[in-house]
Amino acid sequence: MRLRSIASVLIGLAVFSPATWAQNSEQDLPSAPSAVQQSTQQQPAPPQATPPQPETSSPQKPSAVESAGSKPAQTEAPPAQPAQSQDAPAKSAAPASNPLGEGPSEDESVLTLRRTVNEVHLVFTVTDKHNHYIKDLKKNDFKILDDKQPPEEIRSFRSETDLPLQVGLLIDASNSVRDRFKFEQEAAIEFLNQTIRRKYDEAFIIGFDVTPEVTQDFTDDTEKLSVGIRMLRPGGGTALYDAVYYACRDKLLKQPQTVPTRRAIILLSDGDDNQSHVTREEAIEMAERAEVSIYTISTNLTGSGSHGDKILERIAEATGGRAYVPFQITEVANSFAAIQEELRSQYAVAYKPAAFKADGHFRSIEVQANLKGLRVRSRRGYYAPMQ
Repeated sequence: MRLRSIASVLIGLAVFSPATWAQNSEQDLPSAPSAVQQSTQQQPAPPQATPPQPETSSPQKPSAVESAGSKPAQTEAPPAQPAQSQDAPAKSAAPASNPLGEGPSEDESVLTLRRTVNEVHLVFTVTDKHNHYIKDLKKNDFKILDDKQPPEEIRSFRSETDLPLQVGLLIDASNSVRDRFKFEQEAAIEFLNQTIRRKYDEAFIIGFDVTPEVTQDFTDDTEKLSVGIRMLRPGGGTALYDAVYYACRDKLLKQPQTVPTRRAIILLSDGDDNQSHVTREEAIEMAERAEVSIYTISTNLTGSGSHGDKILERIAEATGGRAYVPFQITEVANSFAAIQEELRSQYAVAYKPAAFKADGHFRSIEVQANLKGLRVRSRRGYYAPMQ
């Protein structure tokens, strides 16, 4: 019994970066009324304060702090039950107080210890005045400010052309894009075929009009992703902000990261929103919590400068992504190709911020290149964890 308790204490030691904190604090985040409408019947009730269950009870799914490399058995439903929906993996996280997902026996107790290490992981892109990617810069070529102060320590810096990707493809399926929907579908399929690598990257598909619809959950199978895109049918109003909020909160925040990973959303839309329950800034805030960059491709055919294009540009710039405004529908494929190149042309840095406080406040990030004529794009900040 003593050895078993000691082992439990050691496994309970967990290290949290802001990204890990975000994944384990999703229950504290605000809900988007319409963004989660399709899954309200599937949300679990808040955990009750109950005594430890006997060992005969059904085990829960291990949480993200379980030791890397071990693969939990599927326990959500017995084989005889119908298959769960595509959102099932996001609904059965074990309570944070029990990282192993199993209760102690009647004659022993498990003590869980946690130690927070304040380390920020940041991915950014550098281009010259001609928008060509610069990939050979060194650590000393940059100045980083976290909450307007230089980091206490730079722990790692490297050029990353091969980071694993977690990509969400959000496609506007409202009536306003009906006349060009087929071409957009084919361009998106080609993008995923060129970008997603088996056993390395993963992506999911969401189509949205009034509500978001997941037609394919996270997978590295491009054929399944293609089927998910072709399932979409245009119709209805547009709840763009709800779709972004839902993709960040209910998909990316709940998807574990075992290694440094590049998170991105590709948003294909005309930028017009007439149905959302959350605001544009609330959607951006949730993207910041999920540490995801949003790349937007405008489907407006009226030329740049429209109200919808300005909305898409605001979302992209605030999250460290980029806004693309094709002049004609046939150039949508070129925008996808440019996004693919950018996702493979980035720098990754890990640092310890100075004067860090675990107070839940937003901390700004600014990355500057010491060389003239270079532009750096990164997310604008993150939310510190709460003690």
